[in-house]
Amino acid sequence: MPVILTKDNGGKTMPATMTVAEPELQVTEEQLEAQVMPGSGLNAPFIAGELSAFLAHERAGAALYRTAQQNSANPMLTSRYKEFGRETAEHIAIYEELIRALGGDPGYVSPVARMTEQLGSKLLEGPVLLAGSVDEMTLDTAFLEAVALAEFKCHANWQLLARLAGDMPAGQAREAVLNAVAQVEPQEDEHLEWATSTWQKLAMTQAKHSLVAKAGQVVEGVVGKVKDALN
Repeated sequence: MPVILTKDNGGKTMPATMTVAEPELQVTEEQLEAQVMPGSGLNAPFIAGELSAFLAHERAGAALYRTAQQNSANPMLTSRYKEFGRETAEHIAIYEELIRALGGDPGYVSPVARMTEQLGSKLLEGPVLLAGSVDEMTLDTAFLEAVALAEFKCHANWQLLARLAGDMPAGQAREAVLNAVAQVEPQEDEHLEWATSTWQKLAMTQAKHSLVAKAGQVVEGVVGKVKDALN
């Protein structure tokens, strides 16, 4: 499953001042108004653009979980990263299904979605670039912070969709949004709570123990205390 859509894997976009797309790959506001929830009275181009960005964020989240899992030696963390990464992949499929149900195209990459892709890559950049230059607990903390930030946005996205459904006219489109929210929001609640509380637990455990480091390696006993606290 691609993280970034391009013309080579079905991506389409809206031409802008610095965005060039071949004619067959261009999407216009008029097309979006005609295809996405026609007759709803809502701002279809904006909603299509936001859904595209939400989908891009989920794709970035899947990459974040995969990378965090590969870079942690803590079994509890890697187990959770694997579990939540699998659920995030399911959320991607649910977004794609929802976009189709509303008359859109999951291959449409809105201008705001391109910015979301860049934000997602930056969230990964710090931990990945410094993975070989920091100790195990510092790296685990950095990835947990990145996951907590990403999950805050995921959670906010689904909350916004729930609010949007409240203003949609009764019908298939509204039911599609409500169904998607019902499937995903409880999992997003769990993801956000776990990432935030685990990051805090890791930080507090380290704060309450004196860390003795030699050549960038934290003493083994302290590492054990941290791992025990997270299990």
